[in-house]
Parts: sequence; C-alpha cells; structure tokens
Amino acid sequence: MSNFEVQSGYPVAADLNAGDRAAFISRTYAHLAGSVLAFIALEFVLLHSPAAGLMAAALGAGKVAILVVMFAFMGISWLAQKMADDSASPAVQYAGLGLYIVAEAFFFLPLIMMAAAFAGPNVIPMAAAITGAMFLGITFVAFTTKKDFSFLGGILKIAGFVAMGIIVASIAFGFDLGLLFSGVMVVFASAAILYSTSNIMHRYGPTQHVAAALALFASVMLLFWYVLRLLMGSRRN
Repeated sequence: MSNFEVQSGYPVAADLNAGDRAAFISRTYAHLAGSVLAFIALEFVLLHSPAAGLMAAALGAGKVAILVVMFAFMGISWLAQKMADDSASPAVQYAGLGLYIVAEAFFFLPLIMMAAAFAGPNVIPMAAAITGAMFLGITFVAFTTKKDFSFLGGILKIAGFVAMGIIVASIAFGFDLGLLFSGVMVVFASAAILYSTSNIMHRYGPTQHVAAALALFASVMLLFWYVLRLLMGSRRN
C-alpha cells in the first residue's frame, strides 16, 4: 500500500461521532508533532556523528551509490508504511513510524549538510518556516472546506511514478533538474498534504492514527525537501 491508498477494516473517521473523531484527529496530529521533533533531534545527533562523513562518502562514490541509497530509502519507506498499517499490533505500528523517521533522518543528512555549508546559516530555518506556513494553510483549507480530496490519490500515484522516473534519469545521465522541477514538486507535496489531511478527516479508521501520522509526516518532509532545494538553488543562482 502506498502513501496514496488507505485501507481500513474499521468505521472511517467521517462516520465517528464528534467526540471520537476529534480524539482521533488529536492523536494523529500529536504523533505528527512527535515525529517532527524526533526527526529534528535525530538529525542533530547525526550531523555531529561519524554518520555524516560516512553518508557523504557513500554518495560521493558515484551514481550507483546514489541510486542504491535512494532505492534503499524507498524500500524502507514501503516496509515502514506496511508496519504502520498493521491493525493487529500497536507495537508494530510504532516500530514502523520509528523506522520511517530514522530513514528520513539519514536520507536528509547530505542535503542538510550541503545547505548548512553552501547556502548560509539561515536557509534551513527559512525552509522550515515556509514549510510550516504552507502546511498550516493547506490544513486550514482541508478542515474549513471539509471536502473529500480522495480523488487526488490516483493523480498523485501517477505523478509520483513520473517524478521518480525523471529523478532516476537525472542521476543516471547527470543532468540538473533545476528550480522548475523543485517548484513542481512543491506543488506535488502540497497536494499530497491535502490528500493525507482529507483522509484523516474522512478515510482512516479510529485506530489508524499512527498510519495517518506517518502518511502526513512523509508528505510534510517531501515538501520541506523541495522548499529547501528551491531556496538553495535560488541562492546559488
């Protein structure tokens, strides 16, 4: 199951009474906040550990190493999501969320290092602030309109495969994706946040707050990645 599908053997969130639905939404966003804080803490530790040098060396080994890291991250992400979707075991759900946070921290490490070294000390906080503001705006739209944006799932899945193909081609053939691609991916990530937020309101079952938080966290981190790349690229130009 991808981030753009929701499966549930329970009554969906939209069918819960107001109190139960509010409790589910609160649990989901509390887990999202905890995931973001855990990511920040882990990223800080990794930046001040030998892992930073090892990751830089691995990615500097060439195109094959970069592709291996990328596909390893994709595989771990798939496994983490399957674990978070395990309705029979809360422990497995939390293990999946934790695994995904760790994978994101390692995957972000080279980009954070480059941003800190070459784009100035303010670019990372600026990217975080922009991401946060966009997330709040999209969340406000989803909750105030109360529309079901589940139709975005198929569109996002196809667009995701196309984007992945372009990224793999850029690595394999050595061309720069540029600011335009980053801008398009910001729109893609924003749509993914809207889709995930809509699912939290309408699609997830009442005990799926861990899976819902993981899906939303993944979309937020994707947005942060490309906002940061946009800022880095604009400063470089």
